[in-house]
Amino acid sequence: MKNISLLGSTGSIGTQTLDVIRCHPEQFRLVALAAGRNLQKVIEQVKEFKPELAVVAEKKDAEKLRTEVDPATKVLFGDEGLIEAAIYEKAEFLMNAVVGSLGLKPTMKAIEAGKTIGIANKETLVTAGHLVTEHAKKYNVSLLPVDSEHSAIFQCLEGNKLKEVERLIVTASGGSFREKSRSELEGVTVKEALNHPNWSMGAKITIDSATMMNKGFEIIEAHWLFDMPYEQIEVLLHKESIIHSLVEYRDKSVMAQLGTPDMRVPIQYAMSYPRRLELTGAERLNLWETGTLHFEEPDFDRYRCLSYAYEAGKTAGTMTTVLNAANEVAVQKFLEGSITFLEIEHYIEEALERHSILSTPDLETILEVDRETRAFVHSRIK
Repeated sequence: MKNISLLGSTGSIGTQTLDVIRCHPEQFRLVALAAGRNLQKVIEQVKEFKPELAVVAEKKDAEKLRTEVDPATKVLFGDEGLIEAAIYEKAEFLMNAVVGSLGLKPTMKAIEAGKTIGIANKETLVTAGHLVTEHAKKYNVSLLPVDSEHSAIFQCLEGNKLKEVERLIVTASGGSFREKSRSELEGVTVKEALNHPNWSMGAKITIDSATMMNKGFEIIEAHWLFDMPYEQIEVLLHKESIIHSLVEYRDKSVMAQLGTPDMRVPIQYAMSYPRRLELTGAERLNLWETGTLHFEEPDFDRYRCLSYAYEAGKTAGTMTTVLNAANEVAVQKFLEGSITFLEIEHYIEEALERHSILSTPDLETILEVDRETRAFVHSRIK
């Protein structure tokens, strides 16, 4: 029995993590969960899984939660509560599925507490990859990838030596607007952007998929997870999302991990690693039914956010912190209807161009740059 702490329990990754726990009650037990403001869903989750600790964002929601659930469940709120859930004593495994840089501090604290961590919160590595990976090495903690692409690379590397790798090839669906030219993106709606053709994901990551910033973040994440130079990490457009990523070795052998688009697969693999468990309800991949698979190189002018991510990653320092913070604000403003889809790129570019890079930032510097960048983008949009 593996005790699990889950951050971001009401989001897409969080609910699918709970589905895995639901399928394997003999393997996993939820002992702590943390969520934001979806109080009704939190109440339902606590009643079903009976964790010892439940955390919500607001004090008023915590007070309401206490009246709705078993008194045996300890209820906390806010940033302190989030960290408490991350380091909960009885949990061996932390699934970090919160959205945004909010996941950074809890991840650092969980590393110090010696937890094995499933990284579904890519912004943590984008914002402060050098600190997180150094911290993990210091405390001998495993960071297990949960994104389907990084899980695929992780699986393709099993039993092989990293020094023998020639390229990591990260596949990309192309997102909601993959069939549209750049000129056709003028005036696209939030509803259209949220209609992803392959994956069921949260709103923020779905917009990031449409701009390809999500793939840019995954490039940065792959750099830190696998200690691979950016020059050896490539993106391949593959609209069927059957091949989740590939690894090319020195001898030009290429290994790929394939499967139907189902995020429960990489979630469960991280939780059960190094074992594999049966996945109830998963769809079998029959390639004769799939038929033709399509591949093409990405157009960096069409997907400018992908270009920004490569440039920020290679520049390093605080530039990736700015990239993430500006993107979070711009995407939220698009979801609120305050800016257009193409203006997401505009405000990210503005933030990157004005920033003076700090090459080796500590945690406090990163958090300050994050706050300052958010304030700048908010001021520009106003």
